[in-house]
Amino acid sequence: MINGIKVNSDQGVPQGGPLSPLLANITLNEADKEFEEWGYKFVRYADDILIFAKNRKAAERYYQRAKKFLEKELRLKVNEEKSSIQRLNQTKYLGYGFYKSKGWHFTAHKSSLKKLKSKLKEATARSNGKGHEFRKIRLNQIIRGWIQYFKLANMTRHLQRLDEWLRRRIRMCAWKAWKKVKTRYKYLQMLGIDKYKSWEWANSRKGYWRVAGSVILTIALTNERIAKQGYISLLDYYNKVRIKL
Repeated sequence: MINGIKVNSDQGVPQGGPLSPLLANITLNEADKEFEEWGYKFVRYADDILIFAKNRKAAERYYQRAKKFLEKELRLKVNEEKSSIQRLNQTKYLGYGFYKSKGWHFTAHKSSLKKLKSKLKEATARSNGKGHEFRKIRLNQIIRGWIQYFKLANMTRHLQRLDEWLRRRIRMCAWKAWKKVKTRYKYLQMLGIDKYKSWEWANSRKGYWRVAGSVILTIALTNERIAKQGYISLLDYYNKVRIKL
């Protein structure tokens, strides 16, 4: 689109389509061979390349040599804005981050975790107008898809914290759905809270989020009860599909 007018292009391929990574693999196969001959340690997915070096001076030398080969020999344009030299523990690659603890390990990059939390928050928004069943299905879809992609990562602590936060979001949605004092009183009693406490909390004027983090609602809607309703735990699903390297 140029100035709102659709213009046909005779160069490039649609981004996100299956043809783009296929052509990248065909074209960059020569680069793979060349880098291997140079003794580079590297990984490549489609046109996203990560080259490893022992220090910054070596990294700068590797980068300039690789850039020259890609542009001169393969006639490709290196995106300077997306290219950088940085420490591995500051690097994001395909959504993954890296940390060192008796060797290097994968983790989910902090920006990937932030995006996940944003999606979960949107799915449990008080004002989205969606019912319990839709919310449960949507949350489970998000969790399954995200964990399957990051199942190589070490991220137990991150998921523990996210699980606690998500369960509180689910409790908040339940509290909002009960709405009226009589409804809250009834459900709290059904879930094992005594009459006095049920009536006290049913009449509470505290905000949804504050009530969701209270001892009363945590006892009423335990983690086990939430799981029985069909909600997936991030950590449980991760432990089920995780691939340890």
